[in-house]
Parts: sequence; structure tokens; C-alpha cells
Amino acid sequence: MPRIIIDNLSSKAIECEDKSKKLLQILHEQVDWMHACGAKGRCTTCKVIVIEGLTHFDSITEAEQRFINLNKLQPNERLACQVTISGDVVVAVSDENKLPHLKYTY
Repeated sequence: MPRIIIDNLSSKAIECEDKSKKLLQILHEQVDWMHACGAKGRCTTCKVIVIEGLTHFDSITEAEQRFINLNKLQPNERLACQVTISGDVVVAVSDENKLPHLKYTY
């Protein structure tokens, strides 16, 4: 069962029981997570910064490749609405997508 650690939310740990769920669905079960386009891969508001476990994310999607080509996604960033994970990961919320009512540790 993969585990997600959100590093800059006080290392909050989330256990993922269903590997078929998109990362955004899993995050929403435990925390508020920014997303604006309805999980269609049309914006970058749900992006996660991958600190550890990049190899546990599935392949880059067409939507993600579009943002990579526009320099709006870095090699260590993924769209939570587009990916599933197969193993333990450590992620962080990007500065531009932090929600004002949550307390971030950095």
C-alpha cells in the first residue's frame, strides 16, 4: 500500500489503499488541495513537487507534456489530477498553489 508524505504540510502521511485512484483523489480524502480545471489537466494548480519517489509515478501524460513544453512543469513536478502512484512518495505543495487556510512548514 503506497504512502504519500506531504513534506511541507508537517510531513502529513496518507495511506493509499486504491492504486487505481488519481493522486488528486487520494489527496482530497485527507487534505484540501488546490485544483481549478476539474481534473482535466488544463492548468497546473494541482501540481505536486516530487521530493522522493518519482519512479513510482506513472508515465508523463499528454497534458503534462504540454506544460513541460511550455516550461510550466519542471522535471520533478507532476499534475496530481493526471497520475497514479505505485509506491511510496514524498511531495510538497508549490508556493503558488498553497491555500491560505492551511499552515505550511516551509
